[in-house]
Amino acid sequence: MNSLLLKSPLLQSSALSPQYWPFSLDWIPTTAYLVGGCVRDALLEYASPYLDLDFVMPQDSIQTAQAIARHYKAGFVVLDAERQIARVVFDHATADFALQVGDSLVEDLERRDFTVNAIAYSPHTQTLVDPLGGRKDLAKRTLRMVSAENLKDDPLRLLRAYRQAAQLNFSVDAQTRLQLHALAPLLSRVAAERIRVELSYLLSHAKGTLWLTDLWQDGLLRSSFAHATTEGLALIGHMDQAEAEVTARWSQLEVLLHRTLSDRPKSGEGVRRTLFTTAKLVGLVDSDLQIARQTLQAMKYSKAEINLVLTVLQGLGSLRQDLSQGALSRRQQYVLFRLVRDAFPAVAVVAIAAGIPLADIAPLVDEFLNGESAIAHPTPLVSGQVLMRTLSLASGPLVGQLLAALELAHAEGAIATAAEAIQMAQNIVYSGHR
Repeated sequence: MNSLLLKSPLLQSSALSPQYWPFSLDWIPTTAYLVGGCVRDALLEYASPYLDLDFVMPQDSIQTAQAIARHYKAGFVVLDAERQIARVVFDHATADFALQVGDSLVEDLERRDFTVNAIAYSPHTQTLVDPLGGRKDLAKRTLRMVSAENLKDDPLRLLRAYRQAAQLNFSVDAQTRLQLHALAPLLSRVAAERIRVELSYLLSHAKGTLWLTDLWQDGLLRSSFAHATTEGLALIGHMDQAEAEVTARWSQLEVLLHRTLSDRPKSGEGVRRTLFTTAKLVGLVDSDLQIARQTLQAMKYSKAEINLVLTVLQGLGSLRQDLSQGALSRRQQYVLFRLVRDAFPAVAVVAIAAGIPLADIAPLVDEFLNGESAIAHPTPLVSGQVLMRTLSLASGPLVGQLLAALELAHAEGAIATAAEAIQMAQNIVYSGHR
């Protein structure tokens, strides 16, 4: 097994150095090696505030993890009992311990996905093991498969190629790219949740958009987003530009667009879904709401995420139709805001990305950002209880109809005070209009 002594400056300033670990090197057997992304990123001199360590060892992987967790009172979980993989979780670090695959370390490395992830490092001897030329590919900033068979063994690795290329700002080796395209049909066997995890990064970063387009062109979205089109992928790219444009003009929108839809990522996703990144899904689904819903449900998106995408599609359609007849009236604006509600910032970005002029969207943004707007954020001039007491009405549908009519009249500027609202309600009741 060929090895190379790693120069100390890199060792002392990276996650490979035990001085940065939340546990002592003494707990790690001399036969254990660090592998995968932590070695790759250290060689690239990428730093992260969160340590993510992966160890491989020929025996006692679960026992080692359990002993460390017990001693340091850290979290412990067995990730895969059959393959003997366990995880120890600290406040600012995670350490995975896996049983070596095959009869030797080299055989284990030869079963990995890409050469840059098939480099091992011994923290005891400070040496690298690189049997597949991963360091050369790091220098060329190229992602190259170890073998097509390894990709077949876990087809999710096909998507990881594009995600890792985007994360690392690497290119994909030409022969590897051909294999990714050829093996694309295998993705139909992969669980939707696992596919969604890989796509989440590409949707969450502007630099992922180009790779998302390449992924689609190579046929890797056919089993999950069969209705994606060239126009839809282009829309996602334009959304990145539109987001930068609107947040530069309205700083308040940046906070709203990047608020998370949930407190934590789902199913191990490394990024949180935001209003903006979730809205990007409009570029991958059909414009027909029922078809879009079915696609997103099949991909196991949450109810909140599905509703957001459908609302954005509806809002975009409503905007296009109303603007085709000229500037929106106060009534049309009110109806739009009632339709999209808190999703409006995403609707605005998608509308601009879809080609609607900023000049047409700007008045709506200003209205939305005005917290006292009777159009975008209507508040009742009178309550249902006041109407029932003043007009001697019983509780029922009529009260709701009156409140809706008053809210619209307030938005249109026809009434502005509680007295005017009561007078209008009286006129409606006494005239017999509902």
